[in-house]
Amino acid sequence: MLVTLLSLFSFSGNNALPNIKIPHFDKFVHFSFYFGATILGTMCVWERTKGRFSLRKTIFWVVGFAITYGIIIEVLQAWFTSYRQGDILDVLANSAGALLAGLVVKWFFSGNTPLKWRN
Repeated sequence: MLVTLLSLFSFSGNNALPNIKIPHFDKFVHFSFYFGATILGTMCVWERTKGRFSLRKTIFWVVGFAITYGIIIEVLQAWFTSYRQGDILDVLANSAGALLAGLVVKWFFSGNTPLKWRN
């Protein structure tokens, strides 16, 4: 919900935000949002389903949902807002964040690291 609100509303007139220009910083923000959302989403779905699905299947569905959601948000920005625009590089940053998060979760809980998660 927070990602949706932040993605679809304009904050250009907000003086509370600092006016610092860092090239492509928005791509880092996109990557970070989707990285965090995918890790949290995977852990949430895994706990809520009590392991009825394999970790691999859980990661697959959460990453797929995150990528699809990112594409939908960019389409909504392009079609339904006049102050935002859809950007394929944002989709790539979202997807990269989600995919890397899926790999990190799989690696951490694969049994090859000190962290264990029922698999």
